[in-house]
Amino acid sequence: MNEHEHVAPEWDDAADTLRGLAARDRFSGAVVVEGSDGPRLRLALGVADRAAGRPVTFRDRFGTASVSKMLTAAVVLDAHVAGLLDLDAPVVDLLPAVRRPRTLDPRVTARHLLTHTSGVGDYAEEDDTQPGFVPDYAALWRTTPSVTMERPDDFLPLYADLPPVDEPGAAFHYCNSGYVLLAALLEEVTGDAFVDRVTERVLRPTGMTSSGYLRLDEAHPDVATGYLPRRRDAAWRSNVLAVPVVGGGDGGCFLTADDATRFARALGDGTLLGGEVARLMRTPGPRIDVDASMGHGVYVLEDGALGHDGRDPGVEAYVRYDVPTDTTVVILCNGEDMLDGAWRAVREALRG
Repeated sequence: MNEHEHVAPEWDDAADTLRGLAARDRFSGAVVVEGSDGPRLRLALGVADRAAGRPVTFRDRFGTASVSKMLTAAVVLDAHVAGLLDLDAPVVDLLPAVRRPRTLDPRVTARHLLTHTSGVGDYAEEDDTQPGFVPDYAALWRTTPSVTMERPDDFLPLYADLPPVDEPGAAFHYCNSGYVLLAALLEEVTGDAFVDRVTERVLRPTGMTSSGYLRLDEAHPDVATGYLPRRRDAAWRSNVLAVPVVGGGDGGCFLTADDATRFARALGDGTLLGGEVARLMRTPGPRIDVDASMGHGVYVLEDGALGHDGRDPGVEAYVRYDVPTDTTVVILCNGEDMLDGAWRAVREALRG
C-alpha cells in the first residue's frame, strides 16, 4: 500500500475493483472517500508520468476540466456577497461591448450564466442535437493554437457571433461559453485577473494550497500528466496540445484529491467562504431531468448529493458531497474512459 493510502474493511471490494482496473490500464488517478469520522478509502493508482514511469501519489495535481466550474461559481458568488456584482443585473450593463458576444441577449444576467439558462451560444457545444455541436474538443485547438488561450477574452472570437440557442431563463442548456463570460465579468468588476482572484478568494481561504491554474507548457512538480487514448502500439501522447494552455472560467484548474475533498466538504457542510457562498451554490435553479436540478455552479441531485463532473481530452474528474451521509467523494483521473468504472465501484460501496 502506498503512503497515505487507507481502506476501511467495508471498502475492500471497491479497493480490489479499482486495483484491478489500474492493473488493466483502465484507471489511473486518485480516489478519496471521506465521512465525518475520517477516511474510508484513499487510493493512488496508475502512472502520473509514463515517460519516467512515476506512479501517482496524493501529492499529484490533476486537471479537473469542468469540475473547476464550481470554483468559478464560488468566486463569482463571493463577489456578489461582497457587493461587487449584482447577479440579476444585465451583463450588458456591466461588461463593455469589446468583452462580450455581439449576439448577447441584453436580458442575460450573471445568474443565467451560473445556472446554464443564458441561452448563449457555446464555443464547445456538447448537445449533439444542436447545429453547433462540437464532437471533438481537441480539434478546436488545431485551428486556434491552444497556447494562445490565456485569458477569458482570448476565447471571445470562438463564440462572439454564435446565435443564441434559447431565450434567457427559458431552460437549462449546458454552456461552457457562459462560464468563460463569467470569468470576464469577474475581471471587469474586480480589476483582478481571473486566476488570481480564484487563487486569493477561493483556493487559499479554503486551504487548497497545493492546487492552482498551472500552465501546461511550464514544468511543475507533482503533476499527473493527462494522456490521450493510446492507439495500438503508438507512443503515449499527452494532452498539452488538446486543451487550453491554462485553465479559466469553464475549466482546467489543477487539484489534488485532498484539496478537492476540502472544497467538497466546505460546500457540503455550508462553511465555504463564510457560508453564504455555499448556501447560494446549493440553491436549486432549473430542473435538468427527473434526477437533478442545476444549482449555482453545482448539480443538486435528487438522491441528496451535490457535485460536478468534468471530462476533457486526457482528463476526467468527479467531486461529490452526499448530504444524507455527510460523505465526500473525489475521483481524479489522468486519462479518458476511466471515470465511469471507478465511480461504479465507489457507488456500490456507498450503497452498502
